[in-house]
Amino acid sequence: MTTGTLVPVFAALGDETRWSILAALGEGDASASALAGRLPVTRQAIAKHLAVLQEVGLVEPVRVGREVRYRVVGAELSATARRLEAIGAEWDRRLAAIKEIAEGL
Repeated sequence: MTTGTLVPVFAALGDETRWSILAALGEGDASASALAGRLPVTRQAIAKHLAVLQEVGLVEPVRVGREVRYRVVGAELSATARRLEAIGAEWDRRLAAIKEIAEGL
């Protein structure tokens, strides 16, 4: 996962409603209607937010009979977390090098 692919993911996660939808889906698959019943957002707005989350690969639709439910794509969230961890480790390495230089002065 490159930095370029992280930007749309973070843009999607930067919206409080989408974050709430992801958290709700973390408890189990749900339809847009079911999510609208749990969150203070209309079904139409939920559907738009789900489309954004689906576009960046964080959720996927699953047909259950006549209903379309959405589920979190754990692999994509894990890949995002690993990329963030790598960025953090690089910053830790850089800060340790700066500290070593500063203490040597």
